[in-house]
Amino acid sequence: MSVAAPPSAVWPWVRQIRLAPYSYDWVDNLGRRSPRTLSDLPDPVPGDRFSTSGGRFPLGRVLAVVPGESLTASIMGAVMSYVVAPDGPGSRLLLKIVVPRHWWSVPLAVGDWPMARKQLLTLKNLAEST
Repeated sequence: MSVAAPPSAVWPWVRQIRLAPYSYDWVDNLGRRSPRTLSDLPDPVPGDRFSTSGGRFPLGRVLAVVPGESLTASIMGAVMSYVVAPDGPGSRLLLKIVVPRHWWSVPLAVGDWPMARKQLLTLKNLAEST
């Protein structure tokens, strides 16, 4: 996804996924709105929790981080990798999701596509507005 903001404006929102999912909050965040202001979070490190639902329920674990560039985490058996790359005066925000090959992975993958798209659009809008 193209973002009309430099990577330095996008990365703080990616690392803030640890506070909330930034997707459809009524589904992913128990109706609580994901924060619309940046918190002064340090870069995540492997082993940190990945995200939170409803501000209380920790979800997943951070697997790898290249500060300012990429964040990879596991959640519910899936692995999610976010990449922030320079693209002219702006950025590209990429997300790759790998799910295990189980009977339940097909509905999970189909259901996660619109959620992931909404998350990227929200992060894009927030980065562009800062």
